[in-house]
Amino acid sequence: MAQPTPARTHHDWWRSAVIYQVYVRSFADGDGDGTGDLAGVRARLPYLAELGVDALWFSPWYQSPMKDGGYDVADYRAIDPAFGTLAEAEKLIAEAQQLGIRTIVDIVPNHVSDQHPWWRAALAGGPERELFHFRPGRGDHGELPPNGWRSEFGGPAWTRLPDGDWYLHLFAPEQPDLNWAHPAVRQEHEEILRFWFERGVAGVRIDSAALLVKDPRLPDFVEGRDPHPYVDRDELHEVYRSWRAVADEYGGVFVGEVWLPDSERFARYLRPDELHTAFNFSFLACPWDAGRLRASIDETLAEHAPVGAPATWVLCNHDVTRTVTRYGREDTGFDFATKVFGTPTDLALGTRRARAAALLSLALPGAVYVYQGEELGLPEADIPRDRIQDPMHFRSGGTDPGRDGCRVPLPWAAKAPYAGFGSHQEPWLPQPAHWPGYAADLQADDPGSMLTLYREAIRIRRDTPGFGDGPLTWLPSPEGVLAFARGDGLVCVVNLADTPTELDGHSRILLTSGPLDDQGRLPRDTAVWLLG
Repeated sequence: MAQPTPARTHHDWWRSAVIYQVYVRSFADGDGDGTGDLAGVRARLPYLAELGVDALWFSPWYQSPMKDGGYDVADYRAIDPAFGTLAEAEKLIAEAQQLGIRTIVDIVPNHVSDQHPWWRAALAGGPERELFHFRPGRGDHGELPPNGWRSEFGGPAWTRLPDGDWYLHLFAPEQPDLNWAHPAVRQEHEEILRFWFERGVAGVRIDSAALLVKDPRLPDFVEGRDPHPYVDRDELHEVYRSWRAVADEYGGVFVGEVWLPDSERFARYLRPDELHTAFNFSFLACPWDAGRLRASIDETLAEHAPVGAPATWVLCNHDVTRTVTRYGREDTGFDFATKVFGTPTDLALGTRRARAAALLSLALPGAVYVYQGEELGLPEADIPRDRIQDPMHFRSGGTDPGRDGCRVPLPWAAKAPYAGFGSHQEPWLPQPAHWPGYAADLQADDPGSMLTLYREAIRIRRDTPGFGDGPLTWLPSPEGVLAFARGDGLVCVVNLADTPTELDGHSRILLTSGPLDDQGRLPRDTAVWLLG
């Protein structure tokens, strides 16, 4: 059994951690019913230990009707039966900890499922109606929504009930928004935090962290007018200060999903008495362009510096196009609004760039998130239209491919049924015919595979002083080349230019994302770690 390393047991582990996102439904199927589960995760813990990650972030594993991939929670204190039981989750947390791997759970405070007891009681006319946002409609007969707010999934953010009232849902209609002005909502979520901290989780990821509080007047949104009626309201900070007091009792940490263009407003969430870290979406969405990437890195570090918080770096997650596919397209950035069916992709190019991006992100100061399957170099999968399940697709009228393409069940064994994901039943999303070629068992023994690259990079990052949290210094470099120094003589060079670049002034090469040319130069779309 792998033993915890000193880096993994340090009290501020989260400042330099490599955190692996587990989308349980698609990770590994332990009982063969076609859906990933906690038994599957437990069986693959040795794989995750060998990969070298410090923590696992689990997308919601709670009881849910799965109208939005588990982000519609019916009961925070129960594991969805498709995944297992609460007792099994407790075993998983403990078994991972024995391997030096911590657990982070996902909390979705903006809304609940329409199967949640509170919502059912609200529909029955109980006092629980005050826990949500009900309003009469506009128009002569209340036939128009109370305001013009739009759902994140497309269409109006309001649905009318048979009694004539409308209710707010910033996401799907099956996800009614909670009223965070009500003290019972705040109390319930603090109790949920305690529930999971007491079961041994090390941290909590907060979904849609900037959306909870709404202007009580529920006014129409007017572009350019501040403050926004439901994004980044000042009252949010009181909520997170109270949450931080709970986390500090248990030594727990928070990572917020905070999408904000204003760096000063973003940094407020990372003050010492609020959230520990927040996701870095500017880097995730940034095109494969040296100038743009350097600007994103500089802006991110500048945002975090005033509050002393570590940056986080992520290339992909369960909501966005996989890195290999995105970097192989003409438009290498990411924007939900530009997703369309049939976008041409050069997977060989995308894979070369994704390998370089892996070394880039793992060399930057702070923590790194790795979405499951990125270490296998999985591309975005084309899902047959009659098999798509994501509400984003349906709410768009069928024009948006949705997010299922990055959620296809993982390939573990090339020659096993369903590429080793499960043995008895077809997975809940279909695997492409070429999926076995990406199987973990094939890659484990291949020195040139993406899995080998990730394992070696994470090992070097963990064992070599100078990586993780700390300073970064840009070095002189040709146009199109990123070069920076970390501590203890470490240098990372990434070539995004069209021509090879010279590598000077180093004692040895620690790792490259691809081979150097016959003159020892770094080719285009390739990265290297050097020791000076």
